[in-house]
Amino acid sequence: MDQTTLNIIVVGLSFALYFAIAIWARAGSTSEFYAAGRGVNPVVNGMATAADWMSAASFISMAGLIAFVGYTNSSFLMGWTGGYVLMAMLLAPYLRKFGKYTVPEFIGDRYYSNTARVVGVICLIVISVTYVIGQMTGAGVAFSRFLEVSSFWGLIIASAVVFVYAVLGGMKGITYTQVAQYCVLIVAYTIPAVFISLQLTGNPIPGLGLFSNMAPGEVGAGEPLLATLNGLLVDLGFNEYTTGSTPFLMALFTLSLMIGTAGLPHVIIRFFTVPKVADARWSAGWALVFIALLYLTAPAVGAMARLNITTTMWPQGIEGEAVAIEDLPDWFRTWEVTGLLGVEDKNGDGRIQYYNEASEAGQAFAAERGYEGNELVTFNQDILVLANPEIAQLPGWVIALIAAGGIAAALSTAAGLLLAISSAISHDLIKSVINPNISEKGELLAARISMAGAIVLATYLGLNPPGFAAQVVALAFGLAAATLFPTLMMGIFSKRMNSAGATWGMLAGLILTCLYLFTYLGWFFIPGTNMLPNTADNWILGIPPTHFGPIGALANFAVAYFVSRATAAPPAHIQELVESVRVPRGAGAASDH
Repeated sequence: MDQTTLNIIVVGLSFALYFAIAIWARAGSTSEFYAAGRGVNPVVNGMATAADWMSAASFISMAGLIAFVGYTNSSFLMGWTGGYVLMAMLLAPYLRKFGKYTVPEFIGDRYYSNTARVVGVICLIVISVTYVIGQMTGAGVAFSRFLEVSSFWGLIIASAVVFVYAVLGGMKGITYTQVAQYCVLIVAYTIPAVFISLQLTGNPIPGLGLFSNMAPGEVGAGEPLLATLNGLLVDLGFNEYTTGSTPFLMALFTLSLMIGTAGLPHVIIRFFTVPKVADARWSAGWALVFIALLYLTAPAVGAMARLNITTTMWPQGIEGEAVAIEDLPDWFRTWEVTGLLGVEDKNGDGRIQYYNEASEAGQAFAAERGYEGNELVTFNQDILVLANPEIAQLPGWVIALIAAGGIAAALSTAAGLLLAISSAISHDLIKSVINPNISEKGELLAARISMAGAIVLATYLGLNPPGFAAQVVALAFGLAAATLFPTLMMGIFSKRMNSAGATWGMLAGLILTCLYLFTYLGWFFIPGTNMLPNTADNWILGIPPTHFGPIGALANFAVAYFVSRATAAPPAHIQELVESVRVPRGAGAASDH
């Protein structure tokens, strides 16, 4: 059986499983569509939350970013994981105790204002649409290689699959589908990592293999893996893999990811699906366990993948000859067909010449070997994890499994995001603002129509993403950090924060952050429309757009504070509500809703 057929069978079986679960768990009421009837077991919810959390950015793109940048991009690991802890400790239990379905509903009721509710909906949609672009991008990359279709048709197929189980099942169907997707993606991620770690170091545990010595027969045999990788990269004129960036920027980016994570609406609503406040806390604990299985493996996957890529181009190390283009391995040719990987023999010597031409070492090799420019002209970082099994020459069934895993990671998070968007439109706009008298059947229909519309929009935007999956997701985290996180925190922990303060704070954070992003990344991500080039010379105080979330959050907090102090305090019953939500126990009226 050829590899493509095997891929189609494995991926097809996973799709059949998702469809079967959606039919079995079809939502029959708005409670089931929005919050799975609040009857999800904490362990099940923890696994579903992990799948919702570990998106295409985690599965496909994060290891690629770590591989090509090194230690600096461990910010993704620290920020995302630390932010989840922040959410679990400071937000999730209190929001669950409030007893609502959506984040904008909490904002509207806590701040006793439909204006605040609508602004919350706008923030949620901007965040979720930006985030879902990364998922669609990841799905397109996976489909284009493993099912041998164009990225366009890959997006169409992914959208159709999500349409069936998300529109049909709502939160109830999505929850149990995400449990299945978690099982698929974690097995798909860890099995290739175990094989590769064994191959390179002889250690079957990737996290330990990262700090082990290279196995006999490998480049740098007997030397530590990281030292071998550092040596190869320095010889090519690049920075050491274990070298970090400016501490300030690294800390700022980590903070942006942390507080952005804590404000992500599609993850927060997962805590609304359990019966009690105590179950929300247990869900958070179980989710951390399930997330750790992948996040403790990702650094090893990134480092080992970079080592494999480098030794593919330099089989005998930098002192030997670069690989002849005609001798490139089969995996390289396979991925070249997708357009995501490519070489060009610029100097006509028949070999890949690839150095850091800005460095002294790179210039020396360039002069010696007739270098006329980087000949690895295309390398999409999002392919790295997906290509890893082929690079390491693993069995065909492992390649098929990682295909299913990459697609599952993208679809699981996409479904959660799309549900957050549709719930905000149907429940917080239509039900709460436009037509309060709408029937439950009408609201459920509106939710499904909103979901379908969100899928169409996400597919369109996924065709023209502004960057790699993890980079696009980082923008969404910055937006969440600047808008929803401060508003939720002040809503829970400040009785004095009123509707005017919250509304103007969200608008300040959203507008300031969007202006900064669009100045350097294009107006609504339309190529060529950015006001200034996205380079360090143009950034304010050297802060990249992906790091701007904390600045937007500070603006939100400051504006909210001063506006609330200049206007009337919240009504007494709202202040009493805030006090009751903060009581750290699972009893109380709100817990039973």
